[in-house]
Amino acid sequence: MPIHKNIKLLSIFNFLIGFHLYSAILVIYFAKITGSYALAMSIFSITFISSAIFEIPTGIFSDMIGRKKTVVLGALSLLLTTIFYALGHSYLILVIGAIFEGLARSFFSGNNNALLYDTLAEEQTTDKYHRYLGKVSSTEQAALAIGAVIGGFIANISLSLVMWLSVIPNIVLVMISLGLVETRKYINESGNIYSHLKEALGLFRKNYRLKLLSITSATGFALGESGFQFQPIFINSLWPLWAVGVARAFSFIGGSISFYFAGPIIQKLKALNTLIINSIVSRLLNLLALIFPTIASPAIMSATSLAYGSSEVAKNSLLQKEFSDEQRATLGSINSLAGSILFGVVSFSLGLFADKIGPLRALIIINILLAIPILLLWKLFHHERN
Repeated sequence: MPIHKNIKLLSIFNFLIGFHLYSAILVIYFAKITGSYALAMSIFSITFISSAIFEIPTGIFSDMIGRKKTVVLGALSLLLTTIFYALGHSYLILVIGAIFEGLARSFFSGNNNALLYDTLAEEQTTDKYHRYLGKVSSTEQAALAIGAVIGGFIANISLSLVMWLSVIPNIVLVMISLGLVETRKYINESGNIYSHLKEALGLFRKNYRLKLLSITSATGFALGESGFQFQPIFINSLWPLWAVGVARAFSFIGGSISFYFAGPIIQKLKALNTLIINSIVSRLLNLLALIFPTIASPAIMSATSLAYGSSEVAKNSLLQKEFSDEQRATLGSINSLAGSILFGVVSFSLGLFADKIGPLRALIIINILLAIPILLLWKLFHHERN
């Protein structure tokens, strides 16, 4: 099994996933077409609700059929996403694009990390998983940074042009996915997907650590990602449109650095400690930028990305240790399902609040609510000590 080929291709694959020129201005594009913050955020809601619907079938598909085929289907779905977004011009077409994006996310969630883990397992090097995951994931953040800057400048010319140019990387993405090497497959002996799902759910009920980590992951993702997707609206109130891409680029560069050095950081601080420290620092910086909005606020908010990568790797490392080999992708999908459903509710609610009380106050509320996953992590910390 050529372990290095899969890792190299996954690095390129993640780079192309992140290289969307619209990453910095997507919510602005949606708001322009729909004429409402609530409807703009509802596109994100539909993405994650559709992802939730597809999560379990695609997770089981990965465990029973294979990782590579699942990646290829996800790449094809993402290509259709960008085509429908580029067609745009109506809410319905954006909704179709959002459904395909949800399908792509469900194919990738659980599966891609499981592919990396299984690749390392064949070489008996799973103890280095957090290091490889950090480096592989850093390429996506680097691509997001590059795409945000380029897209921000092109957006000044035409938002539609930004969307159509984003189709090109996804064509290459499909080609890269075909070059991946399949790892060992975990096939349920009875072939009964309901039995497979029942066993996976049973692990959540029995495993206290897994249960608490999953709740933390779901709430943190739903609140944090909703706020992050909406941030360009706030940034655009302080900086011109072209500079929104620059602000996002700072975030993605910080995320790339954080992912790259996640391994050594976690090795030194331990995964749970890394999560708690990063979460507290990020909340304080975001609240400072929002409660006292100045021209420096976008830069302050971007600085929180230096904690993002190591937090994500730490969280995923903790979860992977609790997952069973036979249902690794299924368990990952169940975990993602909860976050997707909650995101659908939170993101639309954020848009409604922004329409009623303004983007700034809505973002402050989201950041206050992000104290919830911090409290859950603290509870897990005390459980570990006892």
